[in-house]
Amino acid sequence: MALVDLVMPKMGESIMEATILKWHKQPGESILQDETLLEIATDKVDSEVPSAAAGVVEEILFKENEVVPIGSVIARVRTSTSASQPEAAVPASPVRSNSTPSSNGYPPDPARVHAPGSNRFYSPLVLTIASNEGISPVELETIAGTGNEGRVTKKDILQYVSDKKSGLPAREGRLAETSAQAAGPEAKSPPNAQPLSSDPAVEIIEMDRMRRLIADHMVRSKQISAHVTSFAEADVTNLVHWRERVKKDFEKREGTKLTFTPLFIESIVRCIKKYPLVNSSVDGDRILVRKQIHIGMATALPTGNLIVPVIRNTDQFNLVGLARQVNQLADDARNGGLRPEDTQGGTFTVTNVGTFGSLMGTPIINQPQVAILALGIIKKRPVVIETDLGDSIAIRHMIYLSLSYDHRIVDGSVGASFLSEVARDLEGFNPSKEY
Repeated sequence: MALVDLVMPKMGESIMEATILKWHKQPGESILQDETLLEIATDKVDSEVPSAAAGVVEEILFKENEVVPIGSVIARVRTSTSASQPEAAVPASPVRSNSTPSSNGYPPDPARVHAPGSNRFYSPLVLTIASNEGISPVELETIAGTGNEGRVTKKDILQYVSDKKSGLPAREGRLAETSAQAAGPEAKSPPNAQPLSSDPAVEIIEMDRMRRLIADHMVRSKQISAHVTSFAEADVTNLVHWRERVKKDFEKREGTKLTFTPLFIESIVRCIKKYPLVNSSVDGDRILVRKQIHIGMATALPTGNLIVPVIRNTDQFNLVGLARQVNQLADDARNGGLRPEDTQGGTFTVTNVGTFGSLMGTPIINQPQVAILALGIIKKRPVVIETDLGDSIAIRHMIYLSLSYDHRIVDGSVGASFLSEVARDLEGFNPSKEY
């Protein structure tokens, strides 16, 4: 008999830990190789972790809702292999994504995350306990923490829950005064304010884990980057007419739909090569200009949440390849089939706010990137056409483009020039183009 250590597998360059959601096996139960051992959650996706060995589960080293660093031994399986010494630790197995995807963008500090609308930090375990016990984010703010920098520990929140169930005045004497002071006087409630939970005209919806992470990403991005947004409009009449003419033949020949997204991405990639600074990130006082172009495309989920799957080495695909990548990733996102690596490593993000009828938008940068481009709705408008024979007014298909960029390294001249180049590239689309 041999004892095999199963370790938390590495799920991406930026992911340093994972939260255990559920164990599918308990000590004493048999397990097959590649059979699901547990479910885990990162700030990217929720995943199933298969066992790398067949045998009997000997020991489980972490409880559900605990946060585990990547590479840590999480369980031991006793196998039938003959060996005088325990075998070396092996990864639990490559993860399989099967549950709700999490938010696109730069991950929070590996050891802690924000609660919604708060400057305090909470571990995923504390947030899970709060959610399970019906403690709202506002109420969570009132709990005094005994951890480092006043953080609320597992012991703190369990004591709070115990006091609350016992009818003790848990809020009194446990108020996190430092948090109230940091929030400022405008954040304090009026003396006679009634709790929202007692107002029958107010419906309270607790954020799910994914929405909390999205909220954290958005706030952190605003804190990190000096956001500036530039706008441009483009006449995409030629592009619209060409797509309308070929889309049925395209789908019949290639087996995938031709949407506007791959056409826009193809144009954006060409312009990034002319302005590589928008395809970079910041590391302290250093600017890291990325030579590879990995385009993230913001995708809305049926739940209303957002995720950003990434098309890696986007410039290496032709239009057919881009169309297939866009459609496959969008389908995987909506069906919960994205893998952890599908949302990592993006260098530039595109978001199509026009899908929902928006004329334009001011997108928030997807950290650690330095730029994100929003595409508005394509609408017919009367515009002035300038020709050598004089000006005229015509009905054209127009779109607004908006680029948010990090003013720490991308000046207005570069940001506006890149955006204008994208507009010119779209306007110069050749309707006779072959795919």
